Amino acid sequence: MELHGIGVGRGIAAGPLKRMPEPLAEPADVARTADAEVEIAVAREALAAVGAWLRERGIAAGGEAKDVLDAQALMAADPTLAKDIAARITAGTTAERAVFDAFASFQKLLEGMGGYMGERATDLADVAQRVIARLRGVAAPGVPESDQPFILVAHDLAPADTALLDFTKVLGLITRDGGPTSHTAILARSKSIPAIVGVVGADALVENTVIVLDAGTNTVIVDASDTEVADALQRREAWLTASNAPITDGALKDGYLVPLLANLGSATEAAEAIALGAEGVGLFRTEFLFLDALLAPTVAHQEEQYTALLEAFPGKKVVVRALDAGADKPLSFLNDAHEENPALGLRGLRALRVNEHILRDQLTALVNAQNKTTADLWVMAPMVSDAEESDYFVELARELGINVAGVMAEVPSLALMAEQVMVNSDFVSIGTNDLTQYTMAADRMLGTVASYQDPWHPAVLRLIKQLGVAGALLDCPVGVCGEAAADANLAIVLVGLGATSLSMTPAAFADVRAALLTVTLPEAQALAAKALTGRTAAESRVLGTA
Repeated sequence: MELHGIGVGRGIAAGPLKRMPEPLAEPADVARTADAEVEIAVAREALAAVGAWLRERGIAAGGEAKDVLDAQALMAADPTLAKDIAARITAGTTAERAVFDAFASFQKLLEGMGGYMGERATDLADVAQRVIARLRGVAAPGVPESDQPFILVAHDLAPADTALLDFTKVLGLITRDGGPTSHTAILARSKSIPAIVGVVGADALVENTVIVLDAGTNTVIVDASDTEVADALQRREAWLTASNAPITDGALKDGYLVPLLANLGSATEAAEAIALGAEGVGLFRTEFLFLDALLAPTVAHQEEQYTALLEAFPGKKVVVRALDAGADKPLSFLNDAHEENPALGLRGLRALRVNEHILRDQLTALVNAQNKTTADLWVMAPMVSDAEESDYFVELARELGINVAGVMAEVPSLALMAEQVMVNSDFVSIGTNDLTQYTMAADRMLGTVASYQDPWHPAVLRLIKQLGVAGALLDCPVGVCGEAAADANLAIVLVGLGATSLSMTPAAFADVRAALLTVTLPEAQALAAKALTGRTAAESRVLGTA
């Protein structure tokens, strides 16, 4: 029997499966018998202990995992939650029930906001489980222990569990929930562990069943035979050999160059990216400078950070995204007004345009860094809808001294107006995560619609082709900087659709580099043409896979 989902990378694993334990049972809704102050103190101790545990695990994990775990630790220390818990205990409930209800209420609020804040809701549920476990004096549900290597199956994985997996024991991951941009997918990709997410039927898998996980073909073979296991292990060795080949510039088999660039969240990540073969930076997220600040950072502070990044890539292209924030990433100095649907609200360039002084300061800091280094700085605006918005940003950037100014293609309207946009814009970078979300009307952080959040969908591919054709016509570079570029099979199709560069998490370089070397440009274009004929994401994936 075969099950199907969304593969992360091209890895292959074979072995017995182990299941994640079920979540802790919901606390009983009964009246408190202990003294209220005692219960409040116990709850506060549990919150503090969980926060400290998460911070320690974050330090141990490092990288992207540390950022996720630090965010969870902040949730455990949230004074609003602590106040709500205390109020519920005072009103007569137990500490366990107060924690459960307070976290559930906050989680529901975040889910309703969608976007970045919707993503935080899943993390919040994991924190609640850990606090309740602490109150009960039991271990929080976590990765099962085993003397033998195994494939882990779960509804989904909490960030703390994914970040701290023992990769000498866990051969691969299978989850029922999640999409290609879920935390499980992103962390699995960053750790180079084979994974398939969104697997329909994962709940029915029986403990210790031998399975073969093939992320490259998005398949799970259940009750695999000895022959199927042997074949999988042989293909795994071939994949590992290709992935560990000497680092070269990204190129197709016929020598057609496809620069492989890094998605980075801070300058401290540059060294690792370079070690893995980054030919530059295709997406530098500047939000880390803003999200924890009460006031917008100064020009001098921003300049220092941008200079550190650019100095790490002398002579190389570095694409920096202007602040991508708004109602889904509330900033008191930008826009903290409540919106019913923040994913469609005042965010990205829209928010910056209303607060132009913040945009001018950021561009000024980037110009100063540009003039102090030899890196080839490109700057782009997020959440751009049409040529009028594109012209506004590009002209302002040039006025302030930016040499290369462009926009992100995340909104379908921009793809439909691609030729108008590219007349003035120096480049376009496709953010496939948001482009897929808006094309399919499916919140990329909402598990109930995760199956729609697939960049292989032919509707998304057709928009990418439209951008590629316009780019070729107007000699305008069209890069891809969403998670789709890290899918080795899809990377080939993206080049066939007209992408001139690919930017991804550095951990994906080896997979993508090896995959590109298997095809010529005409072959990539032929696979792209086949993928466009699919009726669903699943069909397009099959048609477009070499």
